[in-house]
Amino acid sequence: MSSKTRSNGAAAFRSRDFRLYQMARVMAILGSQAQSVAVAWQVYQITHRALDLGYTGLALFLPGLLFILPAGHVADRYDRRMVILVCYSLQAFCTVALFAFAWQRLHNVLLIYAVLFLIGTGRAFSGPASSALVPHLVPTEHFVNAVAWGATIFQIANITGPALGGLLFTLPVHGWLGGRFSRASDHLSGAALVFLFTLFTLVWFVVLVGLLHVRPGRMEHRAVSADVLLAGFRYVGRNKLLLGSISLDLFVVLLGGAVALMPIYAREILLTGPMGLGLLRAAPALGALLISLVVLWRPIQRHAGAKMFFCVAVYSVATIVFGLSRNLRLSLAALMVVGASDMISVVIRSSLLQLATPPSMRGRVSAVNSLFIGASNELGEFESGLTAHWFGTVPSVVIGGVGSLLISSLWGLLFPSLRQADQLTPEALLPREDPAEQAPANY
Repeated sequence: MSSKTRSNGAAAFRSRDFRLYQMARVMAILGSQAQSVAVAWQVYQITHRALDLGYTGLALFLPGLLFILPAGHVADRYDRRMVILVCYSLQAFCTVALFAFAWQRLHNVLLIYAVLFLIGTGRAFSGPASSALVPHLVPTEHFVNAVAWGATIFQIANITGPALGGLLFTLPVHGWLGGRFSRASDHLSGAALVFLFTLFTLVWFVVLVGLLHVRPGRMEHRAVSADVLLAGFRYVGRNKLLLGSISLDLFVVLLGGAVALMPIYAREILLTGPMGLGLLRAAPALGALLISLVVLWRPIQRHAGAKMFFCVAVYSVATIVFGLSRNLRLSLAALMVVGASDMISVVIRSSLLQLATPPSMRGRVSAVNSLFIGASNELGEFESGLTAHWFGTVPSVVIGGVGSLLISSLWGLLFPSLRQADQLTPEALLPREDPAEQAPANY
């Protein structure tokens, strides 16, 4: 890699398809995050029960668990671009349904859960296909830069989306339209306006992805079978680099996550109230955003495995500091370090996931990774709540941080190939003998 390439923090944007795809992602993430705010408010307005809010997350999460095997196979069997277009078209249809519910003032949460399940199904199938598509959008030497930009764009949209959703939800549409349009303005305000915005973003996503020139085509040529469906799990199990990376992320997030307990810290420990809670929730994202900008201009070139383990250790120590802190500024600083160190780990892990996997297996391996990420996030919140109930809030966070630190040390011993991973290139990361089951050359 030339010095000119290394110094160009926007190298990935030289590729037309990458530019289009990232513009599409910004739109989709903004719409999705805004819609999540509107759905939560709508459900709570109907039932006034916190448990029903939990069911909204469950409805979105279950399809990823149920369809992990077919989703990975579909991403490898069919054109990944077309899979993404079909999935997001389904999500657009679901958003139309949510808009209709809000417009008609229907108060049936079961219908909303059914639509959320369909949205989750679309995400379950589009996730592996989207992850496996990115390596086709840029030259190999620009892939790590593409991952860093993807993470940066995600953080920006992820921060902006909920705020935008809240703003749209509270816009005084009735006061603007009034008069002869007063009845329509009543129906259009609140959740309906947010869903209309989300529909607009999804349509633009479909249009932009439809303009991509890349046509990955079929990667897996064999018909569906149990052997083909489980190939992703077998490949991860044989490849210690991937197994170590994915499992490390699972256990560290499972033990080290303190997000679920932030309301308790804001109210009872730091004594800051709702405003402080907002700052606490934003701090990790801000830290991740800042460090992602650094990674863009000073990319990770060597000793990727060692740097990832170092960042996991920093993440764990920062979690312990947050757990023990009684000062808001110190807590915010610790959470920014948590977000920054996790962002570097994310860039390295995402690069390892794609570059250490043959193109024909990327969909199924990405599906396995999605399952682990979903499990760590969902179970991590449950683990935090359970240990806080058993031991108290502060001991729970500190124990989680110490556990993450121990896991990092143990994984460094159990997976030396991961610790010794150097350059983030296919030549350095792919096994000498590809264990993936390839299609016959004359198929």
